[in-house]
Amino acid sequence: MDETIVVVGGALLHDGRLLAARRSAPPELAGRWELPGGKVEPGEAPEAALVRELREELGVTAESVERVPGEWPLRTPYVLRVWTARLLPGSADPTPLEDHDDLRWLSPDELWDVDWLDQDVPAVKAVLRRWDGQDPS
Repeated sequence: MDETIVVVGGALLHDGRLLAARRSAPPELAGRWELPGGKVEPGEAPEAALVRELREELGVTAESVERVPGEWPLRTPYVLRVWTARLLPGSADPTPLEDHDDLRWLSPDELWDVDWLDQDVPAVKAVLRRWDGQDPS
């Protein structure tokens, strides 16, 4: 039996907005939007993977805040788990460095203005249920 591989997604909240990242690769995902993140490496804690992925993909210094309840299947053997996250004081502004070509900060009423990847839609809905438009604390 294959072991599940966890993909962490970051619901990066700042100034009452959520960061969405537009995929540039692979071709079948290009142009659609997602919560930034990536695969947890063997022996790595998911929260540490999220911090690493946000640094690699966006050039930011962030911290995970809390796990968003639920997990969402991706293609086998991957599963998406999401954490809220926040930028640390002194962090650079997010910049698309890997796998993305655009970023948008979305207020709660703008969340559906972008074409989210199908697998991210239920995760974004779960974030919205927990989010009151304020930075996590």
